[in-house]
Amino acid sequence: MANIRPSSDLRNHYNEISDFCNNTHEPVYITKNGKGDLVVLSNTDYEKLCAKSELVKLVFEGYEDYKNKNSRPADEVFADLERKYKIERI
Repeated sequence: MANIRPSSDLRNHYNEISDFCNNTHEPVYITKNGKGDLVVLSNTDYEKLCAKSELVKLVFEGYEDYKNKNSRPADEVFADLERKYKIERI
C-alpha cells in the first residue's frame, strides 16, 4: 500500500521517512495542500531506477537500428572488441 504523507512530515519526521525508504525500498508520496507533490525514494533505489530507464532506452535504440538495417553481425562486433582491447579467445 502506498505510503502517503503531508509535506510537513519532511521537516518533522525526516529520519522516519528516510528509514522507511532505505529499509523497504519503497517510495513515500508527499502531498501539498492535499494533492500529490513529490515522491521520495532512497538514493540507491533512485539510481537503480535511472539505470533501468537508461537500459530500456538503449534497447529501444538498438531495436530501431536493427529495424533500419543499421547493424552488424555479432561476430564482427566481438572481433572488433577483441582487437581493440587485445582479448584472446579461449
